[in-house]
Amino acid sequence: MEGNTAHHSKLKIGFLTPEFPHKNSTKSAGLGSSIKNLAMGLVSKGITVHIFIYGQSKNATEKVDGIQLHFIKTKRRLILNWYFQRKQLQEILNYHIRKEGIQLIETQDWTGIAAFLKLKSKLLIRIHGSDAYFCSLENRIQKKKNFWLEKMGLNNADHIIAVSKFSAQKTKEVFQLSKPIEVIYNGIDTNLFQPNTIQNIPYRVLYFGTVIRKKGVLALAKAFNILIQKLPQAKLIVLGKDAIDVFEKTSTKELFVDILTPEAKKAVTFISEVPYSEVKKYLAEAQVITLPSYAEAFPMTWLEAMAMEKPMVTSNIGWANEMMIDNETGYTVMPDNSDAYAEKLFSLLTDNAKAKTFGKAAREHVVANFAQPIMVEKNIEYYKSLVQ
Repeated sequence: MEGNTAHHSKLKIGFLTPEFPHKNSTKSAGLGSSIKNLAMGLVSKGITVHIFIYGQSKNATEKVDGIQLHFIKTKRRLILNWYFQRKQLQEILNYHIRKEGIQLIETQDWTGIAAFLKLKSKLLIRIHGSDAYFCSLENRIQKKKNFWLEKMGLNNADHIIAVSKFSAQKTKEVFQLSKPIEVIYNGIDTNLFQPNTIQNIPYRVLYFGTVIRKKGVLALAKAFNILIQKLPQAKLIVLGKDAIDVFEKTSTKELFVDILTPEAKKAVTFISEVPYSEVKKYLAEAQVITLPSYAEAFPMTWLEAMAMEKPMVTSNIGWANEMMIDNETGYTVMPDNSDAYAEKLFSLLTDNAKAKTFGKAAREHVVANFAQPIMVEKNIEYYKSLVQ
């Protein structure tokens, strides 16, 4: 094993990202968490990792947990800002590629940050879900410039990888790509997310994530109206910040409340953002987790809930079928089918034995297929195939 680690140590990988979980960084979500998880796994195998975080308030460097962080303050220009931003990043990346011997830079598809980058190393794009991808899933119109930049970025990449088969196939269709796309799923630290000793609160359902249409919250409101008629003691916690709706141009939370019946309104509690450490407490307390999203790539939130042995009712779209096993790790249902969705929530809230069985199966499934060590090794082998 030591020889294997020594062999890995020749690898030097850089990540270019707009987010990373750190006290001095701008807000970070699932993308930042997945990069941090992977980076820590790579460092534990003796691989050198540099993370370049753009769009920050100031320039800074710091080494954390063996990962070299580079915070980049992006210069703003009045014209062609999108072009000069990429050229600024190109200059910074190439300086460190030459200085540190970085063999591969990985970035994401969102906003096409890879467009116009001419690097002295290999360029890899990992599909976490582009703006075009999400617009396609949500049936909304994308700005032409965003589509153009994202397509340019993908065409500029030496290699492309995706976090799910569904996101790979959908991205190929949207951009009419002919390049091969490798698939390696997001991994999770199953030691960090474990079954909790906190007693769950009977009849409590938890939704956690941004309160936004694409996450299926408006469909959830309709299903909860039906659930409360069958199970008056049901309670719903909606944990996450509100977002302006893309179609109605108003608060999604307000749209959610407008859908609720008077009985349902009394049973719903909204909690805005809480520290990340507190999210696990809310997960532990819930009897059932519900994530009825229409648009994801391979969400970390789902993996976290599954790793904590929580029974779930989720959407059944694309990526969901690569992560969940219907009627085994939970239930997968089309969110628009309000009656069926409510029925599955009712089933898990009123059958503790089934809920526990589903929760245990969910964790076992994550440990066997998406645990950090497994996914780190898959990524290492893939990186090695690109730089050799």
